[in-house]
Amino acid sequence: MSEAEAGRTAVWTEKYRPRTLDDVVGQDRIVERLQSYVERNDLPHLLFAGEAGIGKTTSAQAIARELYGDDWQEYFLELNASDDRGIDVIRNEVKSFAESDWRGRETDTPGLIFLDEADSLTDDAQSALRRTMEQYSNNVRFILSCNYSSRIIDPIQSRCAVFRFSPVGEEAMGDYVREIAETEGIELTDDGVDALVYAADGDMRKAINGLQAAAVTGDVVDEEAVYTITSTARPEEINEMVTAALDGEFAVARSVLDDLLSEKGLAGGDVIDQLHRSVWDFDIPDDAAVRLLDRIGEADYRISEGANERIQLEALLAAVALDD
Repeated sequence: MSEAEAGRTAVWTEKYRPRTLDDVVGQDRIVERLQSYVERNDLPHLLFAGEAGIGKTTSAQAIARELYGDDWQEYFLELNASDDRGIDVIRNEVKSFAESDWRGRETDTPGLIFLDEADSLTDDAQSALRRTMEQYSNNVRFILSCNYSSRIIDPIQSRCAVFRFSPVGEEAMGDYVREIAETEGIELTDDGVDALVYAADGDMRKAINGLQAAAVTGDVVDEEAVYTITSTARPEEINEMVTAALDGEFAVARSVLDDLLSEKGLAGGDVIDQLHRSVWDFDIPDDAAVRLLDRIGEADYRISEGANERIQLEALLAAVALDD
């Protein structure tokens, strides 16, 4: 396999993962504060909160690389709490690593434990983690990553410097996927960039995966390739469906929905997400937007509880069509 072919088959989210804090995209204010900790070699326990694909794991690994250099993996333990939510992972793997004599090695910097999806830990496991953080704070530092910081118990939050990561901005994401496309020798059109940014909705990992998947289909990545490969509805299709429902034309709205679900293969949850993102793009009064959001929230809850996606989405459109 040639070097170019190997590059095409590599997972691009890892191939283009930033290696330093300076390279982290779209989180400038957070990066600035983290760099100050690294420069002073005075790292507190950290809590990273935010959605998927916005730089939490990348930042943790970048901190480890800058603290420990080429041997960073010897001083860095990464665990995913969703794989083992119980207390044993804290008592065994975490505690064993925390008891290691890091300061007796070439660096006087404490070891670093990165616990991803920490909000998946049970309450008992979090209580054990709190005690471990207390007992071994002179020997290791913890970086906890979560989607919802409210699910982390207060005693842990109070021991951490909390950083709330925001979705990656459209401009920063667009620039980054253009850089990757140029490096890979791919022709990426402007509408292809716009489609990737829209489909990713702030998730850089999703944008890069979408670019790699779309690049397999040909030498040019345009909006058609992106929307097809990512199973994303075009904004105008969502607009057409909702506008028809708002005008009382339920049959038209249902026809568009059927095309999205049956022909384009979208999942009901994806349609709900796009509806939610598009509410304020419609030219409707605020009270109508509020009612639409209420209907979307109800359908989303029922689908998450196991209700039939098509029935719930059709009921949503029917309710909107019947509203005055």
